[in-house]
Amino acid sequence: MKLLHGIVAGVLLLAVSGAADATSPIAEVLCEPTDRMQRKLTEQFGERRAASGLRGPEQVMEVWTDADGDWTLVLRYAHGLSCIVAMGEHWQSLDGPAAGRG
Repeated sequence: MKLLHGIVAGVLLLAVSGAADATSPIAEVLCEPTDRMQRKLTEQFGERRAASGLRGPEQVMEVWTDADGDWTLVLRYAHGLSCIVAMGEHWQSLDGPAAGRG
């Protein structure tokens, strides 16, 4: 949840510093160029990409996790932007193959 604390602090800082002209401060905090997002997740928060899957021809969903079980769900766009869409804790990886299509 270190990432959540950092994001909340960033949102509060934007609100306090007079960022009233921004239409959505949360979008500014949660979306970044993919390379910057990946660096923050790995270097600043100690996460690694644990899973990914295609959401469409131009989108990839990624699950990033850390050793404490915190997780971050990132939507990566083909145009080079990545956005955090959810985060939580107590991530558990399940063993076994992915379920096939019926």
